Amino acid sequence: MSSFIQSDVFHTAAQIVIGSVWVFHGFYSKILNGIPRHRLIVGKILGADNAGVFTKVIGLLEVLLGIWAFTGWQSAGCAAVQTVAIVAMNTLEIILAEELLISAAGMVVLNLGFLVLIWRWALYVPKP
Repeated sequence: MSSFIQSDVFHTAAQIVIGSVWVFHGFYSKILNGIPRHRLIVGKILGADNAGVFTKVIGLLEVLLGIWAFTGWQSAGCAAVQTVAIVAMNTLEIILAEELLISAAGMVVLNLGFLVLIWRWALYVPKP
């Protein structure tokens, strides 16, 4: 199992998963309003009057982050930006919009696992 986690196949699969998560939540959940709860959370944090615009801007930034992950360019920098984004979003959501979350604890656990995958991908060094 550890040899698989250190393989090119795992690295490529992780890169696809990471990019896909950001693109899905940015495009489908936020830009297309496929998961309306995201707009409600943004509205609770940044104000209901501008929730639509802010949700779309956040969605666009998430799509761009996903595209960055897909490219593999500067993976450690990409992982650092993802870490800041996830920690900031989770913190704001828990402090300001916890009643709109399905499970604050579940979100944190899921995102910690996602961050482990992100950093495993970012710090991957191919064997010669």
